Amino acid sequence: MALPVLESLVPSSLRAATAAAKAPVRMAWVYIPQGAYMPYWMPQAEKTTANYAMSECLQPIAEHRNDLLVLGGLACDKARANGDGGGDHARAGGAFLTGAQPKKTAGLNIRAGVSADQFAAAHVGQKTRFPSLELAIEGYRGSGNCDSGYACVYEHTLSWRDATTPLPNEVNPKLVFDRLFADKPNNPDTIARNKLRASVLDAVRADVRDLNRKLGGNDRHKLDQYLTSVRELEQQIMRAETLSPLTLPDDVSRPAGVPADLTEHIRLMTDLMVLAFQTDVTRISTFMLGREGSEQKYRMVGVTEGHHTISHHQNKPENLARLKAISIYQMQQFAYMLKKLKAVKEGDGTLLDNCMVVFGSAIADPNRHAHEELPILLAGRGGGSINPGRLVRYAENTPLNNLWMSMLDRFGTPAERIGDSTGLLGQLT
Repeated sequence: MALPVLESLVPSSLRAATAAAKAPVRMAWVYIPQGAYMPYWMPQAEKTTANYAMSECLQPIAEHRNDLLVLGGLACDKARANGDGGGDHARAGGAFLTGAQPKKTAGLNIRAGVSADQFAAAHVGQKTRFPSLELAIEGYRGSGNCDSGYACVYEHTLSWRDATTPLPNEVNPKLVFDRLFADKPNNPDTIARNKLRASVLDAVRADVRDLNRKLGGNDRHKLDQYLTSVRELEQQIMRAETLSPLTLPDDVSRPAGVPADLTEHIRLMTDLMVLAFQTDVTRISTFMLGREGSEQKYRMVGVTEGHHTISHHQNKPENLARLKAISIYQMQQFAYMLKKLKAVKEGDGTLLDNCMVVFGSAIADPNRHAHEELPILLAGRGGGSINPGRLVRYAENTPLNNLWMSMLDRFGTPAERIGDSTGLLGQLT
């Protein structure tokens, strides 16, 4: 079972070097489908400034404004038709991290490009238990026609190992937990333990007792806090599994995982991602808060219509109000993620300080399928390589993949080019 770094277990001859060593940098991309109505979302500032007024949709993250950048002027050109006709939602999902024009096909001959997360994973993935982690809220569909002749896979994943190999997302928190923390999942003993509903912590209890004898007071407290957080997370997952299934109206569209409550589902997956970063199980993650073209209904904020349907708002006030409510809800979930990352202490800072977390979409105004002036946030300090707390405005139609290039450079995996990138972004430091 992975553990945080414990000073008591570092040989005295190496402690000085360990203290001076920097924590690893992590990267995550949190994707929102259908984009946002930008007059409600983007702060109204015409140039780079730290003194911008946060929009209504950004208010839930106001307490974290000094930990993030609002980036204006970025565009995802390969989500545009470029001669391929309809299918903006499929192209948005396929092009977001690749910057490549997805091939218009509903068959098996799909093609996009290497995504930025997988470019990094190919270079540093061997340093961690898992090269990357792909999470989602809605069930994965890798075949069939979902959008104007585009295969469903384009809408359902962000990560591409190569131009023809998309990586499926996992939506079940239990399976994510088992994948990240179970010891030898195919071992008969592990299978028997799972059948008995035994806890991961129960399985390592003897090891914990032995380890505690070797630790100092601070490390014992640190270990206790960490194991408590794992226990709480495991209990949440087990509790969600044992609750009676909900009987929902026929028109309800919900994620194909557990639990049934959307907010609890999102936050469980967030907790798992943070825990994976904290324990250095992986340093790279993507998280889709919904697939492109999603008809998720956000009843908790009074939206009973499908998200994709009302995203074509036709400037009707009632639809714009619903889109605003959805954007605020999504931002509340991002605020939860930032709070969780900031709660983990690393060295003289926090886990968030050693992260680069993107929140955004390859679609701006969904009514006209705009792919410029995208809703993009970048949270964290990237290990000290980013200076947050500002709105940074770039020239119109600056390639979104220039941001990925800049992140890869700070991650220690510089690329000559990713998709339609043209270079590195300035003004991040």
